[in-house]
Amino acid sequence: MFGISDSDLTALWITLKLAVISTSILMVLSAPLAWWLAHTRWRGKVMIEALVAMPLVLPPTVMGFYLLVLLGPRGAVGGFLEDIGVGHLAFTFTGLVIGSMIYSLPFVVQPLQNAFAATGGRVLETAATLRASPLDRFLTVVLPLARRGILTAAVLSFAHTLGEFGMILMIGGNIPGQTQVASIAIYDHVEAMDYASAHALSLLLVVLAFLLLMSVYGLNRRFKVVGVA
Repeated sequence: MFGISDSDLTALWITLKLAVISTSILMVLSAPLAWWLAHTRWRGKVMIEALVAMPLVLPPTVMGFYLLVLLGPRGAVGGFLEDIGVGHLAFTFTGLVIGSMIYSLPFVVQPLQNAFAATGGRVLETAATLRASPLDRFLTVVLPLARRGILTAAVLSFAHTLGEFGMILMIGGNIPGQTQVASIAIYDHVEAMDYASAHALSLLLVVLAFLLLMSVYGLNRRFKVVGVA
């Protein structure tokens, strides 16, 4: 298909699966953190915000290296998993999911935090006077008002995962059919001087990323309830 081999399709499938799984889990786990950051008055929240934003400034290989050490057979997490018979997570798809979630964390938390911060307090107070529980207020009031931020966070995380390379290569290696994602497959094609295959797979990713970003901008113009910075 368009000069894309079966191995390239497998790499693309792994990439899409990784993006869907990591984005889905990250959206659920990041929502409480983003809500807390948006409303807490704790002075130390600057430290938490800095930690969340670290993937934006750290080289991906640095993050990948420390994750490899942590999740490997001699690491704190990987060693513990080895001891209980589960097995370490280095060079596994599960390790890729964990690394992808950490690397995409600021792309989810920051849009959600901005959207939650823009949610008016009066609306929540009104819902509280109607005896709505905190969970009910969050699900029926906050989430609908913050849908632009939620959509932006999901698309940015998904698109960001499509282009991950250095961190993925460090923690997952380059195992065809298991941890080889599209970006690594492109690198392999270029290294082998197979520019035609590299171009075909690269063009497919470019089109996919463009459609994702175009969709989020289009939907954000439609849903004008709460904006994000």
